[in-house]
Amino acid sequence: MSAANTRTVRRAQAGTTEARWIQWALIGLAMVFLLLFLVLPLAAVFTEALRKGVNAYLEGLREPDAWSAIQLTLLTAVIAVPLNLVFGIAAAWCIAKYEFKGKAFLTTLIDLPFSISPVVAGLMYVLVFGANGWLGPWLAAHDIKIIFAVPGIVLATVFVTFPFIARELIPLMQAQGNDEEQAAVVLGASGWQTFWHVTLPNIKWGLLYGVILCNARAMGEFGAVSVVSGHIRGQTNTIPLHVEILYNEYQSVAAFAAASLLALLALVTLVIKSVAEWKSEQEMKAAAALPPERPAPAPGAPR
Repeated sequence: MSAANTRTVRRAQAGTTEARWIQWALIGLAMVFLLLFLVLPLAAVFTEALRKGVNAYLEGLREPDAWSAIQLTLLTAVIAVPLNLVFGIAAAWCIAKYEFKGKAFLTTLIDLPFSISPVVAGLMYVLVFGANGWLGPWLAAHDIKIIFAVPGIVLATVFVTFPFIARELIPLMQAQGNDEEQAAVVLGASGWQTFWHVTLPNIKWGLLYGVILCNARAMGEFGAVSVVSGHIRGQTNTIPLHVEILYNEYQSVAAFAAASLLALLALVTLVIKSVAEWKSEQEMKAAAALPPERPAPAPGAPR
């Protein structure tokens, strides 16, 4: 076999037939892209935040409006993520484990926030709950405030984040099938026992990944929250809104200090995502390495 044929066979075994210089050129192009559009902007955030020293950085975070924005962001995430956790598991279970009319329509509804601009989502809540909205007069008569208050921020955040957990779990649960759950039911397990001891252990890493993505989006949401918040300092400003106000007022160090919290959240999300994917792959490899179980012999058959 000639040297050229040998190289072709090796490339085919490696999954590619391109020349080595083409592979390195593509890898270099990807690395340059990541450096220019991801690494440098991320580094710029921390550089600007620390430009006047650590004391100025900490002072920007200790400022009352900044601390209020941090608290409101955490409060919104603490409410929105558990709600989406319950909804996501229920929706994924329903779609992956059952066949029913309207299943495709339900899946489409789950994807709706992905196709609607967050600003439009915020306007929808203003139309429904605003002072001149459909429920506005009734809410005003009962002294219930949703728009330009914390409830509106939570509702808008729940809307834009609820697909993340469901869309992460649906393909995972569909790939796993129903065999283990059916076996548990046949052996006498209740619905809750089947969920806690069979379904949940199988989806735990995908669930963790979905929760982390949902939390990151909840804390970093800008468009929908901007519409329903009213930008009231110290009351309805989340971290992204606080960053915008500070930057427009040319308080760059304080703005980048607050923005660095969101950047750190993104880095933590990336680390947890990598760990979850690695753990999931390890469990799949371990399951694939197990020998197949032998079927039980029929009554009266020789053992």
